[in-house]
Amino acid sequence: MSAYLATHAVELAGFLTTAVGIWLTTRRSMWCWPVVLAADVLYIIQFRKVMLLSDALLQVFFLGFTLYGWWHWWRGVREEGEVRVEPLELRPAAIAILAGVAGTVILGAVTVRLHAALPYIDAALASFSLVASWWQARKHTANWWLWILVDLAYIPEYIYKELWLTAVLYAGLVALAVLGLRDWRRAEQRA
Repeated sequence: MSAYLATHAVELAGFLTTAVGIWLTTRRSMWCWPVVLAADVLYIIQFRKVMLLSDALLQVFFLGFTLYGWWHWWRGVREEGEVRVEPLELRPAAIAILAGVAGTVILGAVTVRLHAALPYIDAALASFSLVASWWQARKHTANWWLWILVDLAYIPEYIYKELWLTAVLYAGLVALAVLGLRDWRRAEQRA
């Protein structure tokens, strides 16, 4: 067991910080952002190590989204006293989905040339994770629906790459996304 922990310390630390960060996000707690920031850095290291290059790049983008989300939520709390859920209109939703498709094609083509593992699958999951992250930073409940789909698709990828802790983490993230969906929908109804 100690040998496993020694070789998977970064993955374990990423597992723990991600789980706590997402749980805090479901609660609409401002503390989610510094915890998620730490998780982003840990998973940059982990995914680079196993050549999931789109996922490593995704974590770099997550750093930016995390900082933006932290600022956007903080501004909303300062002005309104709490983190309020905001509706997602059809046109911005369609644009975001098209951006996810375009990101899949572009990132997949680039990572094929870099000999990445599972380039197009990884690119699709990374691209739509960015869409979900944008929606989360903008406080749209729809982020949880997309996270459920993306996280479910990530599980077999991580099993294939023998990232067992990360696969378990993503199974837990599906459960947390369901919890987040429930809680954010309640917050929407109260608004």
